[in-house]
Amino acid sequence: MKKTEMLIVGAVAGVLNLATANAAPQNVQCAEVERCYGVSKAGKNDCATATSACAGTSEKDNQRDAWVYTPKGTCAKLSGGTLTATAAPAPVKKK
Repeated sequence: MKKTEMLIVGAVAGVLNLATANAAPQNVQCAEVERCYGVSKAGKNDCATATSACAGTSEKDNQRDAWVYTPKGTCAKLSGGTLTATAAPAPVKKK
């Protein structure tokens, strides 16, 4: 590659780098979130539960000890949503 071609390639790369560096919004702030228990779908929880060790391992919809992150203030508006884990009801014994 000739010296002039290398200079052109370097200049183009520099311009592209500046364009992409300035494309990101400035002063981005993360939204405040809270753990919302009892609203996740089966296999869609964000972290461990009392009965499982990993994210994505809840066994049923709306499992009371499974949680997902929601924007602050949203959990109370969701049906069944609570900010604290509640114990699951005792299983009903069949006769």
